[in-house]
Amino acid sequence: QFNKAIVGKNAFAHESGIHQDGMLKNAETYEIMKPEDVGQIESNLVMGKHSGRHAFREKLKDLGYELGQNALNEAFQRFKDLADKKKHVFDDDIVALVDDALASGSDKVQVKHLRVIAGTEGPQEAFLTVTIDGDEKSANATGDGPVDAVFNAIHAVVPHEAVLRLFQVHAVTEGTDAQAQVSVRLEEDGRIATGSAADTDTLTASAKAYVNALNNLFARKEKSAPAARVASGF
Repeated sequence: QFNKAIVGKNAFAHESGIHQDGMLKNAETYEIMKPEDVGQIESNLVMGKHSGRHAFREKLKDLGYELGQNALNEAFQRFKDLADKKKHVFDDDIVALVDDALASGSDKVQVKHLRVIAGTEGPQEAFLTVTIDGDEKSANATGDGPVDAVFNAIHAVVPHEAVLRLFQVHAVTEGTDAQAQVSVRLEEDGRIATGSAADTDTLTASAKAYVNALNNLFARKEKSAPAARVASGF
């Protein structure tokens, strides 16, 4: 059994921040024997709301991420927020969290607040606030379902002519508290841009993914604009 005294798997699992820090410095601090000696594979630092910064940094290294101090601080705060929502935080959750932060960290347009009214009695309505280069803009819109309402609100607050070509959702891990990983593909004037985001709230992830795709589309337009001016002689 996991909770078997001395030799159970839980005897080699550590979630408390101070325990994890002690284990990383010297395993004998909290383990009187090696897990391999009693048939276990290895010690396990369980990532959860009690985990500390040291364990989080080591987990990121194990997953192949080397973040600067500012990026690490931001990722750790996002991790703590996620751990407050989920009972168990898996490696895939952390990968999705960090990838999401890296993808949208420099975006000019970012989702700040979203509230959606959904259910059997329509119309579904979304109330959205975004920041554009630090300035806040808000809008509300209705739609044929909550996702449509969210996307209509984004269109109202950030006018554009892009056409939605792909909207895809899948769960990062198992369970009803799993993060939703949303992918969006937009097309405008032959340019195609994709965006992605993860959140325990599917509608929030949808809004962030759409906005991320818009930012990528705007960036492509800015890069191609100088070339177009040179070609036309202006």
